[in-house]
Amino acid sequence: MTTAHILTNASTLNSGVAPMLEPLPQQRPLLLIGHGSRDAQGRQNLLDFAAAYQSLDHSRPVIPCFLELTEPTIQAGVERCVAEGYTEISALPVLLFAARHNKFDVTNELDRARQRYPHVSFHYGRHFGITPEIIDLWRDRLTLLDQPDYNPHRIERQHTVLLFVGRGASDPDANGDVCKLARVLWEGSGYDTVETCFIGISHPRLEEGFRRARFYHPKRIIVLPYFLFTGVLMKKIQGIAAQQQQQFPETEVVCLPEMGLHPQLMAVMRRREIEIQTGTVAMNCEMCKFRLAAVADAATTHDHTHGHAHSHAPHNGHGHGHHHDHSHNHSMVDPYAEPVQYHDRIWQVP
Repeated sequence: MTTAHILTNASTLNSGVAPMLEPLPQQRPLLLIGHGSRDAQGRQNLLDFAAAYQSLDHSRPVIPCFLELTEPTIQAGVERCVAEGYTEISALPVLLFAARHNKFDVTNELDRARQRYPHVSFHYGRHFGITPEIIDLWRDRLTLLDQPDYNPHRIERQHTVLLFVGRGASDPDANGDVCKLARVLWEGSGYDTVETCFIGISHPRLEEGFRRARFYHPKRIIVLPYFLFTGVLMKKIQGIAAQQQQQFPETEVVCLPEMGLHPQLMAVMRRREIEIQTGTVAMNCEMCKFRLAAVADAATTHDHTHGHAHSHAPHNGHGHGHHHDHSHNHSMVDPYAEPVQYHDRIWQVP
């Protein structure tokens, strides 16, 4: 029986030298805020990422912390900065797209910290987003998959379908960015087509993505999981890819690993940190469902010019006017399991 080619070691694909980093304007501590994972390896990936970024510049501390599921928490990271005497803190979400966690949950945690430490100024940066470095990272990996070591049957790109797998979010704007990145990566690549799917929350899910990919009768399907680090969901993607290979042995399945500690990501991180320090953080809010909800409900207390401007001045958080206790006791029930449920709820705001 044919076995899926599941690549699980990102470090073997992450070639390149450490980037030359532009000097920082200020020596302000940096909170690197990861999502958090129940998977010990996924948690360690963020800690290793922070250590690698710190090693490139020891002029200020880089402090890793997590939004949920594991420790240290954001509040613990802030406490460490305050204990060391800092009165200005940069905070950077180690997140790929601007969904609820970036716009709402992390910013609420920073608002809590502002209340605890009114003498401290917090400066919030933006997510990774779609950047030339990240596109080049994936193009390099796809080029590697053309080599005989990874493509022993010499299957040409015109007979191959890319299956781009996003995390899935309860924010249509973020899901749209996943589709955009998949399209940008496919343009000019020579692959037969690209199908975009998600491992959770949004639709189509990964199994449906495989079904759609097979409509083209490809000889090869390359699964591209758009994740920074490993974890429960990455391992779920790998498991489904292996199952699909067993169920449909006539089509070769190759599953790429997460991005991991790649030099290109360090360059993006540096640019995001400099944006914070120079006050040039910019986000596109036009299709943000939080902004649209505020506009539709003028009776609320949203001051949207101030709260959603993304200027991230010291006392200007990303304040949507919501009060949200981010509990770590998440239900395992998927409220978006069926497409009808998803479409009914996706534009709702907390």
